[in-house]
Amino acid sequence: MGGFFGVVADHDCVCDIFYGTDYHSHLGTKRGGLAVCDPENRITRRIHDITNAQFRSKFDDDIDKFSGNAGIGIISDYEDQPLIISSKFGTYAIVTVGKINNIDELARQAFDRGFSHFSESSYGELNPTEITAMLIDRKDSIVDGIEYAQKVIDGSCSILVLINNKIYAARDRYGRTPVILGEKEGAFAVSMESTAFPNLDYRFKYELGPGEIVEITSKEVIQKRAPGDTMKICAFFWVYYGYPSSCYEGINTESARYRNGESMAEADRDFVNEIDSVCGIPDSGIAHAIGYANAAGKPYRRSFVKYTPTWPRSFMPQNQAARDLVARMKLIPVQEQIENKRMLFCDDSIVRGTQLRDTVVRLYERGAKAVHMRSACPPLLFGCKFLNFSRSRSELDLAARRAIARLETREITDEVIQEYLEYGSSKYEAMVEEVRKELHLNTLKYQSLDRLIASIGIDPAKVCTYCWTGRDVEDETPACFE
Repeated sequence: MGGFFGVVADHDCVCDIFYGTDYHSHLGTKRGGLAVCDPENRITRRIHDITNAQFRSKFDDDIDKFSGNAGIGIISDYEDQPLIISSKFGTYAIVTVGKINNIDELARQAFDRGFSHFSESSYGELNPTEITAMLIDRKDSIVDGIEYAQKVIDGSCSILVLINNKIYAARDRYGRTPVILGEKEGAFAVSMESTAFPNLDYRFKYELGPGEIVEITSKEVIQKRAPGDTMKICAFFWVYYGYPSSCYEGINTESARYRNGESMAEADRDFVNEIDSVCGIPDSGIAHAIGYANAAGKPYRRSFVKYTPTWPRSFMPQNQAARDLVARMKLIPVQEQIENKRMLFCDDSIVRGTQLRDTVVRLYERGAKAVHMRSACPPLLFGCKFLNFSRSRSELDLAARRAIARLETREITDEVIQEYLEYGSSKYEAMVEEVRKELHLNTLKYQSLDRLIASIGIDPAKVCTYCWTGRDVEDETPACFE
């Protein structure tokens, strides 16, 4: 996905930008970038490939080259950022997080109106941040341009623009990603993760609402556009990719995961005597498993430990062989906690299932008596349209979709998928059983959507559940390109 961080201060703030951006490294694995504005409004930028190295190690030698009181940084998975744009507003730096589904259409419409060219990203695709900058530049002010971009983009796009020693920050139209403000003496920060604030001595100020735009200077935060009425923040921040110490909409990630694990154990109250221990698939499954173990009265045990010094997240590479290699090499089994044990594992989700299947086989090879699995969320049946989460070439990459394909002789339409959505129905149970058999598990259960949302503690109307239900904001059609 990606995450950004920005600071405007009345003093040099390069170190804050550097470390604040680094605190978003769990959200991306491919590109890292920084841009800093000096007192003469000159912008210095660096972008590095962080595929096989940590963000900090790539930027250590660059920090002395930066100097300024305002800057932005980003960790990204698919495109080079920040971009430096020469425009009628002057020179600015821009970063974005989100997904633009109609990017090719927006580019074609721009060409039809005389726009000459766009650069391509490192993956041979159009750079969505460059498209966003083009949309901003069509209007008479940066604020008007950001608002216009939000209206014509199909998908989501949260934005930071650095210009003239200030930052314009905008949360995407329906608030699918968080944008959070912090403050301390002489400085304001804007972040996707509140995790970035404590060790840099920032205090939480407030969280931008959906579509809200603010202007940040060293002295104040000025609201330029009020938030909209419709909120659809992604539930997966609490399930999977939010950092444990972060809060979104006032709800802590770790605490929500504990509650979710407790909820799964409550649903399993007639089963818990069939297991010896509860384990969490590192890292995101651990808190769910601790909650489960505490509620079930069973010991939490680490049957796998994650080797973090060198291996990145296995979820990100699009190549399945690369994902499987990373997943296998980074999880090291603890033999004494596996042999002759009846284990129940909690994982944040079952997406493709290929890594989990390999993990289960390894457990049996090491003498496990039984392997049970509890997914902390419902079956994933729809590829995300709004964030670069679970970016796949086909929805048949999803384990639950493959299960339905094996069960059905009909074409797998959205109408057919809807028949499998009702928790506990015969078709739902048949789908789950197909996934269980594919993964070689003794038992498999998914958390229900109602229990998950209750565990998070958020108004169901304010959370996006598209990947589980295929339903979202009814009026999702973007405005017309002008």
